[in-house]
Amino acid sequence: MDNLTESFGELVFSDRAMAERMSDESYRALKDAIRSGEPLDINVANAVADAMKAWALEKGATHYTHWFQPLTGVTAEKHEGFLGCGRDGSAIIEFSGKELIMSEPDASSFPSGGLRPTFEARGYTAWDPTSHAFIKDATLCIPTLFFSYGGDALDKKTPLLRSMDLINRECLRILKLFGHEDVKKVISTSGAEQEYFLVEKSLYDQRPDLVLCSRTLFGAKSPKGQEMDDHYYGAISPRVSYFMRDLDTELWQLGVFAKTEHKEVAPGQYELAPVFADSNTATDHNQLVMEIMKKTALRHGMVCLLHEKPFAGLNGSGKHNNWSLSTDTGMNLLAPGKSPKDNLQFLLFLAAIIKAVDEHQDLLRVCCAAASNDCRLGGFEAPPAIVSMFLGDTLYDLLTSIEHKEEYEEGGDRILESGVCTVPRLRIDTTDRNRTSPFAFTGNKFEFRMLGSSQSIADANTVINTIVAEALSEFAERLEKAEDFRREAFRIIRHTMQDHKRILYNGNNYSEEWIKEAESRGLAHLPTTVDAMHCFISEKNIALFTRWGIYTEREMRSRYDISLENYAKLIRIEASTMLSMAQRSILPAVIGYESKIAEAVSAKDRLGVPNDAEYALLKGLSAGVNALHKRIGGLFDAIAAMPKENAEAAAYCRDKLLPAMGSLREAADALETITAKEYWPFPGYEELLFNL
Repeated sequence: MDNLTESFGELVFSDRAMAERMSDESYRALKDAIRSGEPLDINVANAVADAMKAWALEKGATHYTHWFQPLTGVTAEKHEGFLGCGRDGSAIIEFSGKELIMSEPDASSFPSGGLRPTFEARGYTAWDPTSHAFIKDATLCIPTLFFSYGGDALDKKTPLLRSMDLINRECLRILKLFGHEDVKKVISTSGAEQEYFLVEKSLYDQRPDLVLCSRTLFGAKSPKGQEMDDHYYGAISPRVSYFMRDLDTELWQLGVFAKTEHKEVAPGQYELAPVFADSNTATDHNQLVMEIMKKTALRHGMVCLLHEKPFAGLNGSGKHNNWSLSTDTGMNLLAPGKSPKDNLQFLLFLAAIIKAVDEHQDLLRVCCAAASNDCRLGGFEAPPAIVSMFLGDTLYDLLTSIEHKEEYEEGGDRILESGVCTVPRLRIDTTDRNRTSPFAFTGNKFEFRMLGSSQSIADANTVINTIVAEALSEFAERLEKAEDFRREAFRIIRHTMQDHKRILYNGNNYSEEWIKEAESRGLAHLPTTVDAMHCFISEKNIALFTRWGIYTEREMRSRYDISLENYAKLIRIEASTMLSMAQRSILPAVIGYESKIAEAVSAKDRLGVPNDAEYALLKGLSAGVNALHKRIGGLFDAIAAMPKENAEAAAYCRDKLLPAMGSLREAADALETITAKEYWPFPGYEELLFNL
């Protein structure tokens, strides 16, 4: 146990490491600048750089990098050596406050939505002192923000930090009205449950679709899938257990509180969940989790798949973002307490979230929009592309009683009686969980379940922080002017229920009945990324984000263009990969098998032996080959006709290219079921899913 706690965070330049290596004066100046949001003095930056350099060299680092999160959805880094050349030609070690604070990467080669044309390359990374530096692969990684030469945010961290500042300000306004003068800061917190698949590396290498697209574009259904529910929470095989052990060790050294790990529903699927952190740190940590999962899997002869839907017909992978609000005094603002009906502060924050989610359903859909996640949403394994909220019966009934000005009687403790005399009586929660809800209250936090497994959690937390802050601001305006604070607070809660209770739903979000009911309630149904993305640049949402300084209009329009461009690019890559696999591998392989069967038919004909089975198989193969050839041609023509403009190309992919891909897959998968295994050119689902 001592080794675990001593090694935790050993590769992180933590507050403790800073305090040990910096003077008291410099350390206090740094912490004061972080708390106040004031610019850091260059002398303090030099002191931090000296301490950071000494610590990194002790840990074996030879290089440093500004580690940032561009709009690719993954991280980026440009390494610089600590080794420099002295005036006399000798080797020296150098790293200054200036190098810590700012660096200059090429900004034109990252997605910018037109903010950075190729001939204008200059961009800047700026140190984020609120996120700890760490060592990865003998390199000191310094978390940074990323800007264009013109000052536009080209990353996901900058808007997130802006939204965290915003929700802090608006929460403090409410808390002061409740008398919490001791609270100086409110932090949005997050915990990202990461789902993923593991497959054998040697099999992965034989599948161009997995290598190029991270998902299987062809594949007939395995005789066994997830029907038996025996994979979920099942015993972990030794090979995967060794992988998880190594993964935990690396993450713990980097200060990531990797906590929970288990088998998920689909064969070959797993989950890792961390302890909560502030949303900025949680975002950094989740990026590290995804990167280190991939590296660790390779060392164990496996590949980690983070695509939302690697295998058709099986559950895909999500990333459940658990969001809450905490104060610097240790108070969770979403904790109902023992008596929720008497916890007016909690009820007011809850009302603000209800209002925010209902008014901005479209933004919550947009922040998880991607071609890969479209494959998963609504597939009876994930929420549909309709946003709703689950509160549970207890809170729903309490809010309804406030709406109707009725008395509410809280129930007592609920006890689980097991019927086994040796098992103690168990106190259980006041309400159930709803794993089908997109935005579910789970005791002292909200779980946003629509995010895809490969996506950054930054966008979702930026949206949630912003929309909740806006609602809190409206509440604060009313409460600050109220003559009777308590009466006005209850009036706000009552009006919120009257105006926004359509967003509350405690039932089964997977059911077809819910989709119909949601539409009758007027809830937005945006099934694809193309349907959703135009909402991002609506007048309402541009006004929201620009009013609060989260994005400029230029930044919003650039992100809109990038999203549609990425959508079209990804689907075109998938379509081209399918075409190549079908033309160069599947069609020749099946024709080869068809020829073999034709020879058997001819041989039996010459001998006058009955050949009904062979002839029926040959007939099926011939029909299948003809259908495959025709659909290859259909996909080829669809790719050739694809428009170039981003919005048109994205809509074309949705309406033309994806159906053509589905048609080709249908023909190929049908052939896989009647082609001898030794002729089929790729490992099938049975091998991929049940190999580990």
